[in-house]
Amino acid sequence: MANTKHTVAPVDEMMPAGKLFIYGLQHVLAMYAGAVAVPLIIAGAAGLSKSQTAFLINADLFTCGLATLLQTLGLWKIGIKIPVIQGVTFAAVTPMIMIAKTGGMPTIFGSVIVAGLVTFLLAPFFSKLVRFFPPIVTGSVITVIGISLLPVGIAWAAGGVGNKNYGSLTFLAVAGIVLLTILCINKYFEGFVAHISVLIGLGVGLIIAIPLGLVNFAGVATASWIGFDIPFSFGIPIFDVGAIAAMIIVMLVVMVESTGDFLAIGVMVEKKIGERELTAGLRADGIATMLGGVFNAFPYTAFAQNVGLVGLTGVKSRFVVATSGLILVVMGFFPKLATIIASLPNAVLGGAGIAMFGIVAASGIRTLGSVDFEKNPNNIFIVAISIGMGVIPVVDANFFQLFPNWSQTILHSGITLGSLTAIILNAFFNGSKGAGEVQKELAANAGIKG
Repeated sequence: MANTKHTVAPVDEMMPAGKLFIYGLQHVLAMYAGAVAVPLIIAGAAGLSKSQTAFLINADLFTCGLATLLQTLGLWKIGIKIPVIQGVTFAAVTPMIMIAKTGGMPTIFGSVIVAGLVTFLLAPFFSKLVRFFPPIVTGSVITVIGISLLPVGIAWAAGGVGNKNYGSLTFLAVAGIVLLTILCINKYFEGFVAHISVLIGLGVGLIIAIPLGLVNFAGVATASWIGFDIPFSFGIPIFDVGAIAAMIIVMLVVMVESTGDFLAIGVMVEKKIGERELTAGLRADGIATMLGGVFNAFPYTAFAQNVGLVGLTGVKSRFVVATSGLILVVMGFFPKLATIIASLPNAVLGGAGIAMFGIVAASGIRTLGSVDFEKNPNNIFIVAISIGMGVIPVVDANFFQLFPNWSQTILHSGITLGSLTAIILNAFFNGSKGAGEVQKELAANAGIKG
């Protein structure tokens, strides 16, 4: 719960170990499906064996944890120190599939290492773009993030894409019960219980799903109890120029998305995000990505899925998400534990996902509430067109199919497309503002003094 003495900022509040663990586990459960999806996709494209696929998943979880600890706790001038959980970016999936088919896993890891280094070096220069993120842009970007994520939650609620019974009334009923549980807890309870409403909702959904035969514990019995992530397990990295160029483009996209996520969380937790903080956060993205290449994993970014959980629960402490990082590291050492948590059905995750991702969109709308549309009627066009562009990949994945291959990474990401549109239109209509003025507006919108 929030600090009542006001001696410590909410984002820096330390809680009892029990609360840290429960809140942290809630974040892990919310992001787990997305965290393991990329390793599964890449493993399939690379033709890896079942044991290699399991190793790849645990390597990813381990590196997720390290990246999250670096981002939340900070080290020197690295890490933004807000409750942001790190996960594999989906923007890298398509390039990595192509690289896997032509150069194999060592070529993927080589390109990831170099792209992470480039991200680290570019961070101080990229962070100066914060002046192009006033509330009109930030609100539009946060709204697009939420809208872009909602289809994921909806697909989960229906059973998951590819499920032969997709849209089954059983799936929808389970998702509905989870969502109703979350809503009722928030209406009738306060404090600690309300803060773990998502965790309780997932638990209720799991209990209901087991007798319905929706929970598949296959693989738990055969999974190893202990496993270690040994660097370069797939061989010495191969540094291919074409693969490196593709991955650098991906990381430029990731930097735009991370900036939006950092600013969104900054508003939620009442912390000013200026050039210094943004530089530290982007540097952590770069270091985490380099670690990904070393520890048999992939490019890392702020996980937008968990932005909604921060807004929904109101738990603002970065140490909660640091605990999530510790849990992920531990899961990386215990394949059996990871397999058990992976048994949560999509329908159960979907009920929580609709609530969390909807909260992100609602937070964006709330941010836009501070924008003056009367004195500057052109602001309505910035919001309208950026959101319109951002939902194109959501409603029609083939819309940009005839565009050049090099542009697909950008055009297939609604978050990036919407962000770039908002930035460009704001610069066109309103010009750029100094970083201090932007932060003053963001602070006022979040209720921060000073």
